[in-house]
Amino acid sequence: KMAEKQEEPSNTQNGEPDNAEEGEEKKKKKLKREDLPPFEIVTGERLPAIFFKFQFRNVEYSSGRNKTFLCYVLETQGKESVTSRGYLEDEHAAAHAEMAFFNTILPKCESSLRYNITWYVSSSPCVTCADRITETLKKNKNLRLTIMVGRLFMWEEPEMQAALKKMKSAGCKLRIMKPQDFEYVWQNFVEQEEGEEAKSFVPWEDIQENFQYYEEKLAEIL
Repeated sequence: KMAEKQEEPSNTQNGEPDNAEEGEEKKKKKLKREDLPPFEIVTGERLPAIFFKFQFRNVEYSSGRNKTFLCYVLETQGKESVTSRGYLEDEHAAAHAEMAFFNTILPKCESSLRYNITWYVSSSPCVTCADRITETLKKNKNLRLTIMVGRLFMWEEPEMQAALKKMKSAGCKLRIMKPQDFEYVWQNFVEQEEGEEAKSFVPWEDIQENFQYYEEKLAEIL
C-alpha cells in the first residue's frame, strides 16, 4: 500500500479512490492535473464532492490531507452591496489558498468600501498564512474576516498558538465549523451531480464530537 501511495501522491491527496481500471480518458485527465505549473491557483465555482468529503472531514489525525480548500463569501459594501463567492485550493503547496485569496481575489482594498469576508476552510492556516492575515487586517481596518475551520492545524505548536492569538487580536474571528456549517458548504460550494436531486448532506458519525474536541482546543489557545 505504501508503494502505491508514493507512486500516486495526487490521488491519495485529493481523496480519490484508487481505481485500477481507470478509463483512458481519465488517465489523460489525471496526467493533465499533474502537469500544472507549481504556482497555478485552482479556482472554481464549486468543488467536487469527493474533495469535500475527504478534505473537510474534521478528523483528529489528518493524514494525507495536506491541501487547503478555501470557500469564501465576499461581501463588498459601497453604494451597493455586492456579494461574490467561490473556492480556492492550493496547488502543489506552492501558494497556499489563504495567500491566493489576498493575491488574486482581493489584491487591493478600496479604502472607501467595507469588506465582510467569511472563509470556510478545511483546516486553520499555517504560521506564515496566519501572519499574512494579521498584517492584512492591521493594514485594512475596513476589512472584517471570519474564518470557519474544519480542523486545527498543528495547534500543539507554541509558534502556531502565538500566530492564532495574533490573528485574534487583529480582529479576525476564528471559529470551528459546526455540523450546520459543513452542511452550508455542502449546499453552497460543492458540485451536485447533474440530473440528480440535490443530495442532502450526510454527516459523518463523529462530526459532532470532533467539532467539540476542536472547539475546546481553540478556546484553550485563544
